[in-house]
Amino acid sequence: LRFHWSRDVKSIPCNGYAPLRSYLRFHWSRELMRNESQKRWRGRVKVVGWVIGGATVGLCALVTPFILPALRKHCLPYVPATTQQVRLVIQQAKGKSLVDIGSGDGRVVIEAAKAGYTAVGYELNPWLVLYSRLNSWYHGVYRYTSFHCKDIWKVNFSLFDTVVIFGVTDMMEPLGRKLLQEMSSNPTRIIACRFQFPQLKPTITMDYGVNSVWVYDL
Repeated sequence: LRFHWSRDVKSIPCNGYAPLRSYLRFHWSRELMRNESQKRWRGRVKVVGWVIGGATVGLCALVTPFILPALRKHCLPYVPATTQQVRLVIQQAKGKSLVDIGSGDGRVVIEAAKAGYTAVGYELNPWLVLYSRLNSWYHGVYRYTSFHCKDIWKVNFSLFDTVVIFGVTDMMEPLGRKLLQEMSSNPTRIIACRFQFPQLKPTITMDYGVNSVWVYDL
């Protein structure tokens, strides 16, 4: 049987029914407390679910740009340039304009701007592009730098005096062909770090290991 408090329990006479009335009061109070407890737990579960869901989406949005390069035909992962590499690149750069292919966190572009170059960086990771822009503003060279989230295979590099590339083995040969085709009418200096172009003969070779730098004059 189900009892409604205002209609059933209060209508029970006191004579001879006091124990039943007390029991119903106790039972109703216990059911009310149980329902309130269940509501609180449901609310907490919803909050925890929203927090976990939001954290998962945020983590995916943050990590995905770092994973996607590994799924491309030519994998170009983010590996920061060493201080020695940056120093050698700026030392060997020439002309007035410089482009960094796969600019990462923008350190080469920023140092080139400090050295007086108009420097541009191309990077597929939007978070690194945003970080590079903020970092260039922090170092006071944002007027002389620009960073673009764009596929390097769709960019023409013929307008730059110096081209810098921190590549990987499987992309150096096709990138070399692309640069040879684009630079045929414009004298350009190409600086390759860590991996060299197999079809090009370097003018200068510097350092060794992870700090290796090859300079090509086209």
